[in-house]
Amino acid sequence: MKRLNYFILSAMIALCTSCGGQSSQTQVEMTNDSILPIREQGSFLIGGTVKTAQGTYDTHQPMKPDGQTLHGDHAYVSYQIPANARKNPLVFLHGAGQSAKTWESTPDGREGFSTIFLRRGFSTYLIDQPRRGRAGRSTVDESIKATTDDQFWFENFRMGVWPDYYDGSQFPQSEEALDQFFRQITPNTGAYDEQLIATDVAALMDKIGGGILVTHSQGGGPGWHAAIKSDKVRAIVSYEPGSGFVFPEGETPEPLQTISPFGALGATAIPLADFEKLTRFPIIIYYGDYIPDKPSDNWAMDSWRVRLQMARLFADCINRHGGDATVVHLPDEGIKGNSHFLFAEKNNVQLADFLSAWLKEKSLD
Repeated sequence: MKRLNYFILSAMIALCTSCGGQSSQTQVEMTNDSILPIREQGSFLIGGTVKTAQGTYDTHQPMKPDGQTLHGDHAYVSYQIPANARKNPLVFLHGAGQSAKTWESTPDGREGFSTIFLRRGFSTYLIDQPRRGRAGRSTVDESIKATTDDQFWFENFRMGVWPDYYDGSQFPQSEEALDQFFRQITPNTGAYDEQLIATDVAALMDKIGGGILVTHSQGGGPGWHAAIKSDKVRAIVSYEPGSGFVFPEGETPEPLQTISPFGALGATAIPLADFEKLTRFPIIIYYGDYIPDKPSDNWAMDSWRVRLQMARLFADCINRHGGDATVVHLPDEGIKGNSHFLFAEKNNVQLADFLSAWLKEKSLD
């Protein structure tokens, strides 16, 4: 039945395109009201470990942990492969307090990056990192507290100074959209572990035969390490990496000072041989608006000021070692009003076009 449905959908697409004077073999971008033929979709778990308790399992005392196992620390992956897929799939990794929901429908209900790029012919793989979301089975204990912190996230993500949005903000400013945004925040079920996440992401890249890694915020750090662990990463697109920057040993910059409650922003020193693995493919890093050039008394703006500065130092170091890294501050390109969640805001199609142009320029599409 699945195969029959696919052929029916394919025939309908062929009919629609032929009526428009286009060959059914031509790969065209479809509008969001057109049929989207999916060749395959599904989900699976990748990576992880097995924890075993000492002792022997007793079937008569099943509540005792002795001798029992726990499968955990894996990542959850959902995927969709369109008909006539392009050569490089996009692998999406979320940031802090988030899950794969980041890349799905926007807070105001429009199509997110996963569907936008699926319509453009890219296979998409969406990750819930280990110990987050649908990959919540952790091998370490964690105490989850019901902390009231919505206003902190609102300001940290540069949406505005609570309760006001910044002038010109691209974030959809309805009560329903903000409610949806707050509800997609989700906790860690175990300690954040950058190397663990990187290992699972690298395992995914190896499983699917390679692709383009798209990261957001805290996902930037595991993204660099995943590319060091796997030679199947063909490019990295990083939206507002906020931590986890790496530099060769002996070239690590001094911590960048800020009034942010997170403290000074440092970087991690890694062996030169590992760092040079990041020069094998192109890297592009995007930052949105409301990031000043000079120190600010707005704690969130000042926090992102040093993160943009560190990203530029990182890209310079990549290029100094023969790589291809670019940092794009969107206001410099005439694109204004974006917060930390730029790809989910009102102009996300424009930002998708911006990325599509870069993928084409690098022959990655």
